[in-house]
Amino acid sequence: MIFKVLYQDTLTQQAKRETTKVIYVKANNESDARRLVEKNTKYNIEFVEEISGNHLKYEENEPGFKITKFN
Repeated sequence: MIFKVLYQDTLTQQAKRETTKVIYVKANNESDARRLVEKNTKYNIEFVEEISGNHLKYEENEPGFKITKFN
């Protein structure tokens, strides 16, 4: 499954819509997606959402779409 993760750059930064960024990750479920990002970054995660079907097709057509892989 593909998950869209909305985040702020640092854990100390208060969430503001204007500075929210996004990454996409593959994971088995929402909890695994959140753990994967928490383990590999210092991001302040705002929201994790599974995307599929038409929503995924739409996101794939966006210029910045890329599935992030962590080592």
